Amino acid sequence: MKAVAFTHYLPVENPNAFLDVELEKPIPANHDILVAVKAVAVNPVDTKVRSPKDKIEPSPRVIGYDASGIVEAVGPDVTVFKVGDEVYYAGDITRPGTNQEFHLVDERIVGHKPTLLSHAEAAALPLTTITAYESFFDRLGIDRDGADKGQTILIIGAGGGVGSIGIQLAKQSGLTVIATASRPETRSWVKELGADHVINHRDDMVAQVRALGMQHVDHIAIFNDMRHWETAVELIRPQGGIVSIDDTDLPMPMGGMKMKAASLHWEFMFARSMHKTPDMAEQHKLLTHVAKEIDAGRIRTTVSQVLTPINANNMREAHRLVETGNAKGKIVVEGF
Repeated sequence: MKAVAFTHYLPVENPNAFLDVELEKPIPANHDILVAVKAVAVNPVDTKVRSPKDKIEPSPRVIGYDASGIVEAVGPDVTVFKVGDEVYYAGDITRPGTNQEFHLVDERIVGHKPTLLSHAEAAALPLTTITAYESFFDRLGIDRDGADKGQTILIIGAGGGVGSIGIQLAKQSGLTVIATASRPETRSWVKELGADHVINHRDDMVAQVRALGMQHVDHIAIFNDMRHWETAVELIRPQGGIVSIDDTDLPMPMGGMKMKAASLHWEFMFARSMHKTPDMAEQHKLLTHVAKEIDAGRIRTTVSQVLTPINANNMREAHRLVETGNAKGKIVVEGF
């Protein structure tokens, strides 16, 4: 089968950063389904895994953590899916990735693809959807079905992949969304997705939020980096919560958090699959829930650009676009 892989961890400009290779088609066992991959998306985690380092793989390594496709075969313990089902999912960072023609994945972290979306449109969603969903509803404890309607959430880095779906999930839950974006195109993008207010994270965010008439916000999601930590501590309400997806070595003073009895949560969407937690199937459930919301017209895809076909050249270009840090929404690569 066809795959895009690498053996050396190289700068994306290097023509050998990705290679077109042929691999043996895998066979599903246990809870695995074998998916004929139709489209994949590139996330910052892809570029971090591939980033230059002094290491050589003994055999070609396949990465990729978003896919949409069709079930080709199922393992003996599979109960949810059958051959021919259309699916979308983010995979497992401890296993070979989605940048291959046929891919094995545990059914418990897979959702039925939204029927109204193409495979390219669906592939843009899983990793960022799981990340935003778990950040809001599992980590911060926001009620998905609207019991917290009217509360405020500040989404820092709202124009990226996670923020783009996060705005929509927050609005569907009845929250007032303050989104940060620094460029005209991303400001327009987050407004289009439903943000109630837009501020610039390159300027004084405390002053901008207070200019909206808000002393504090109920929830804060840091979806870019932890340079904004002290701003977030200043803005979070007493007994509020901050969630972050960024690992950091930057100082994180906790005095302000203690004085407010505020909470900090870390989100890592691979935690359930990596540690085989008893609630792994929650990812199947949330992806299925979001697919229904999409088919009902309440949530839209966040794809911004599609490259075709899935090969080494286009994968390098997709990684280059993500590495600029200026991409809005998601970059997708479609079709082997």
